[in-house]
Amino acid sequence: MKPFTKKNTVKIAGFGGQGVVLASIILGQAALMDGKYSTQTASYGSESRGGECKSEVVVSQDKIDYPLVDKVQTLVVMSQPALSKYIEDLLPGGTLMVDPDMVQSIPSRNDIEIVEVPATRTAEDLGRRIVANIVMLGALQEETNIVSEKSLREAIMENVPQKTIDLNIKAFEEGVKLVKR
Repeated sequence: MKPFTKKNTVKIAGFGGQGVVLASIILGQAALMDGKYSTQTASYGSESRGGECKSEVVVSQDKIDYPLVDKVQTLVVMSQPALSKYIEDLLPGGTLMVDPDMVQSIPSRNDIEIVEVPATRTAEDLGRRIVANIVMLGALQEETNIVSEKSLREAIMENVPQKTIDLNIKAFEEGVKLVKR
């Protein structure tokens, strides 16, 4: 696990319909619950599902004077097009978190840490592919410590449909386990 630094930047990218924006909203809210400052931005392709989607989150101990990011410390990708498009945004020394079931070609950069998180497969094993984003959030928290586990769990419960809370918390826990192994 990497220690939280004074300011952390995360880009989450994939296809529309994978819950990329929801994951970033949950992450930003968890940061606020931890008493940190946070901003979140998102952009979508012209299609609502299946099109390109990315979201960026800045988490800081201090006030954030500029909410946009060019380069990020952590890149979370859930599709090959997202990886191809955003890999150059990852700073040297950064962390690439990638779903190996959704990405066919993982780069061989020696200046980054690559963490494979089979989020989609894990979500399918739980019975709902749609919770792959929450699996990835659990892995992100365990790997980066960007927010506390307690706050992330709470933010998940506040942002997912009531009837899916148990499933989403299980997905979160499975994501944590994937990185602990």
